[in-house]
Amino acid sequence: MAETSAIQTLEPLDEAACWELLAARVVGRLVVAVGSQPDIFPVNYVLDDGAIVIRTAEGTKLAAALMGQLVAFEIDHIDEQHRLGWSVVVHGEARESRTLPDSMRDQELPVEPWTDGEKLRYIRI
Repeated sequence: MAETSAIQTLEPLDEAACWELLAARVVGRLVVAVGSQPDIFPVNYVLDDGAIVIRTAEGTKLAAALMGQLVAFEIDHIDEQHRLGWSVVVHGEARESRTLPDSMRDQELPVEPWTDGEKLRYIRI
């Protein structure tokens, strides 16, 4: 029996659709440069006032994200059986809240780490 397959085309998502997809997820991937090497980290996140907010601990991920270089953040969904999917990639500058009111706001956000350990730092993209 012969099988037929349709060629799927890529279609860009508009900005509103990207924000809706970002709002519907809680796990994404943060891409940073560590020296001259790119590295990628799975992270949980929440949206807040047009920013992606990631709660993390001190370490490579935080240091690399805050070195003043651009970062990338990605979420996706793949349906291998039907050969369908989507991907949202955000490029931007990562920063940490610098004022007390901003830091307090970050701490009130519903972003909970999945792994053990103190994660008291917040990255905004």
